[in-house]
Amino acid sequence: MPPPPGVTVESLLQGRVDAVGLGLEVLAGVDGLQRRIASPHIQKTGLALAGFDVYLQPGRVLVFGESEIRFLESLPAPSRLQSLTRAFTHDIPCVLITGGWNPPDELVAAAQSHGMPLLRTPVSTPVAIAKLSAVLDDTLAVRVLIHGVLLDILGLGVLIIGDSGIGKSECALDLVVRGHRLVADDAVEVRRRGETVVLGSCPELTRSHMEIRGLGIINIRDLFGVAATRTSKRIELVVRLERWDDTREYERLGLDEKVYELVGLRLPLVEMPVAPGRSLAILVEVAARNQLLRSRGLNAARDLVTRIDRALESQPMLDLEDDAEPGDED
Repeated sequence: MPPPPGVTVESLLQGRVDAVGLGLEVLAGVDGLQRRIASPHIQKTGLALAGFDVYLQPGRVLVFGESEIRFLESLPAPSRLQSLTRAFTHDIPCVLITGGWNPPDELVAAAQSHGMPLLRTPVSTPVAIAKLSAVLDDTLAVRVLIHGVLLDILGLGVLIIGDSGIGKSECALDLVVRGHRLVADDAVEVRRRGETVVLGSCPELTRSHMEIRGLGIINIRDLFGVAATRTSKRIELVVRLERWDDTREYERLGLDEKVYELVGLRLPLVEMPVAPGRSLAILVEVAARNQLLRSRGLNAARDLVTRIDRALESQPMLDLEDDAEPGDED
């Protein structure tokens, strides 16, 4: 049975929080470190301590800042414990105290008795929320591993996909020789960040390496220098290589904008037929340049059709009598 979605509090403590400067410490509730954080969104609802806890969301970290700590200190000890007990009955993964404030004894006792991890950071509330949200957004991102090649072409992340042996790596090598940068070959780790961004990267073991049939494994970084590679790139265009089919009608104008769905997002797609004599590297580079223009509102196919329509509309209508054949009149 697969584990429930999210990341455990223990995994969060062992992850990147120290690298971003949060400096978390566990004050109580060690038994609950296996609780799971299911959302990157942080909640800070002081009204829950006043008894209005209906809007506490499950799976989201609860932050106590200066106002919450001061409010707890203003309550009598029995009311303080009652408020905390009511709040901790919700499915909250952990409580984070920001600003380095010392928690009341009742808060520590309630967290310990409910197995609620109580964390503390010296970072101020706005900064702590921003940093923790960024870490959780990356940690909880949807991830898939796909077969393809990812390159940085003129600043545009281009993912090349297609059947095995169709020439994806050879095309990518030609693009690297032309001055573009390799991100990943053969296996591309794809993850979704936020609502609109798809990021691609290379597994650590195969980073900077390519497999070329007839040559074997080559190291792009050693051959072409560090500037020929990069570790990750946002994917903004997908190029699918397909074997040429004489019975198929291929796109001639480019008016129909196709899309490729990846980790729940729709990306622009170009279907590129592969045939002898076609320079794939040049075609993929032109596709990237064309996509950059389209992202700025310039569409060559649409502009040409518009110009043709305007030219046809501006021509005077021919008189039907001019088209009449001699001898048609009585």
